[in-house]
Amino acid sequence: MRTRIGSLVATALLSGTAVAQEVGECDWRNTASSILEPWEEFTRTFANGAVRIAVIDMVEPGVAPLHLLVLSPPYDELNIRQCRIVTLEGTRGFADLDFAALDAAYDPAVGLIFTLPVRYFDIDLADIRETTLRFTLNQATGQMGAQFVQ
Repeated sequence: MRTRIGSLVATALLSGTAVAQEVGECDWRNTASSILEPWEEFTRTFANGAVRIAVIDMVEPGVAPLHLLVLSPPYDELNIRQCRIVTLEGTRGFADLDFAALDAAYDPAVGLIFTLPVRYFDIDLADIRETTLRFTLNQATGQMGAQFVQ
């Protein structure tokens, strides 16, 4: 796993104590300059190229800079895919993502199911924890969800 743990001083920038995984609409984090390089290692496509997932590195906060960018169906009236950010909570991301271990499965009742080992800063413990992130994508509706699983 690529280590990406910053100084604990950065924790002063973090707010809240609950750990929640979020899927939100793209925002200032979805710029091409934020995609972690080399792109060949930190972007992947699924569903015959209709779904693209990329690692976004916002650099700060140093202990939680990484997010996932997801481009996927459904398409809008201009034939543009929806854009979503999978993150820890708010603008706080993950400390590390084992993107090489990203796995995908398909369940007709749910859609695409992605799993990925992640590390995140636990504010309550003031320490880095490891877990597995699971997020789902229904390409027909665009609905996405995310949660930690063991």
